Amino acid sequence: MYELNRQQFGAFVAQLRKEKGYTQKELAQCLHLSDKAVSKWETGVSIPDTALLVPLSELLGVTVTELLLCRREPGEALDTGTVEDVVKAAIQYPQAKPERAYRRKSPWFVWYPLCLLAGAAGLYINARLGYPLILVPTPVILGAVFGAYFCFFAPIKLPEMYDRYALNLVSDGIFRMNLPGVRFHNGNWPRIVTVGRIWSCAIMVLMPLLGLGIGRFFPELSQQILLWAMLVLTIGGLFVPVYAVGRRASS
Repeated sequence: MYELNRQQFGAFVAQLRKEKGYTQKELAQCLHLSDKAVSKWETGVSIPDTALLVPLSELLGVTVTELLLCRREPGEALDTGTVEDVVKAAIQYPQAKPERAYRRKSPWFVWYPLCLLAGAAGLYINARLGYPLILVPTPVILGAVFGAYFCFFAPIKLPEMYDRYALNLVSDGIFRMNLPGVRFHNGNWPRIVTVGRIWSCAIMVLMPLLGLGIGRFFPELSQQILLWAMLVLTIGGLFVPVYAVGRRASS
């Protein structure tokens, strides 16, 4: 079994921190810790909790595997992708696999497919009427992908480490959400998931309708208007509410 050498680990962290141009205080602030904690890592007095290895490795620009091995690994030396997945899974879900949304009854099981069908129908009508479709399908596809995650596959509850530490990153398979200034925990996670569900379903329906309306009444300006509409609906409709509910529940 591999044993982590604290002195080597601390020296490696110090080396990577200096390469990235962080002071101990700056690195600690990114992780919502005191600079004394980083100092203890680098002197070998202590090592980070496993909950911090993923965000720490990303800040330092290495994989979790390399951080644990205390050295950079060339791509051909080992299958770092496989090792990385195993290590991250062990770190983030050490007790049990998370319960997914599809295991609990929810009205979103009905709303999501209805909105998906409405979005597909809207795209078809746009195409039949000859309206430009360059920008319309992208947010519909994003809504379908994110909606599938939030409605069916999002964890009902975050791992316990999120309630113990101030973490602004959720990494769940291919899904990643990193919101500086928002601490994820089980107090705000259900609200964030609800925002994701509402936005995903709404964007699938609204963008084709906007395409129809703009194509009908403003054909010469359709691309410019659709671009701004997409930005407003994406940034204003998703990120602003997520920040709002996340920050309110975090305070």
